[in-house]
Amino acid sequence: MKKILQFAFVITAASSAFAAQPLLSPADLQAQAKAPQVRIIDIREPKAYAESHIPGAVSAPYGQWRGPASNPGDLPALPQLTQLVQSLGLNPDSHAVVVSSGADTTDFGSAARVYWTLKVLGVQQLSVLNGGMQAWVSAKLPQDNVVPKITASKFTPTLDKRYIATRDEVAEKVKSGNALLVDARPAAFFQGETKHAAAKQAGTLKGAVNVEHSRWFAPGSTAMMSVPEAQKATASTPLGKQPETETVAFCNTGHWAATNWFAQSEVLGQKNVKLYAGSMVDWTQDASHLPMDNVPGRMQQLKSLFK
Repeated sequence: MKKILQFAFVITAASSAFAAQPLLSPADLQAQAKAPQVRIIDIREPKAYAESHIPGAVSAPYGQWRGPASNPGDLPALPQLTQLVQSLGLNPDSHAVVVSSGADTTDFGSAARVYWTLKVLGVQQLSVLNGGMQAWVSAKLPQDNVVPKITASKFTPTLDKRYIATRDEVAEKVKSGNALLVDARPAAFFQGETKHAAAKQAGTLKGAVNVEHSRWFAPGSTAMMSVPEAQKATASTPLGKQPETETVAFCNTGHWAATNWFAQSEVLGQKNVKLYAGSMVDWTQDASHLPMDNVPGRMQQLKSLFK
């Protein structure tokens, strides 16, 4: 009996000591792929998944993790997300590895957004395949087109609001000025020169700073930088100068901003970083006309209609 208890303690200790790394290289993933707690989640389009994928991967296209066309950044309803994670066989102690196409730096935001969603739902061990499927293929690692049989789980998640910034919370932070509001969009969006089709107004949150999502990648690379490289790349930005400040990442629809959230929270380990999922589309749809910076004048708005 004593030996059984000692063995159980060793197993429990080993399990609790495991901590998934937020970024996995293809070689890292290959080494871990067959572990029973690992679930590889391929978020590419169904056609790409059907043609070939990492052995054992399950298909969960990115669109399933997004809100409606009118507000695509919004989190889907909890019952919908619950059904999705259960169909993937996920439990709180699963090690979920998110795999996107790796086509470009914008694509990385898809993986980061799904990672964030799973963390919000309470999945404890999470990783992103750095460089996505493109990196896996470049490494000449195995692929197949076998669809694995998955037993649905009974996981009933609740939302962990530590990682979520709602519109009302962001409005309070704009008013108080007690948080760093980081716009992850390219400069043209931040400056109010263009906007998302579903946004009612061009511009940015009042008091926001611009740290583009692409800053976390070396030129020509779709794999996120290492920790030292990321620290160096952001040293001169508010993210590097104010690492302890509460931060809210946003963009148009919580996609590019998911990359900033992931880099700050998961890679650099900064505390108290939240994602405003609805971002500027959600913000500008509020009928009370919430405060903004870089709003173009009437003549600029008319010119933009005829570009």
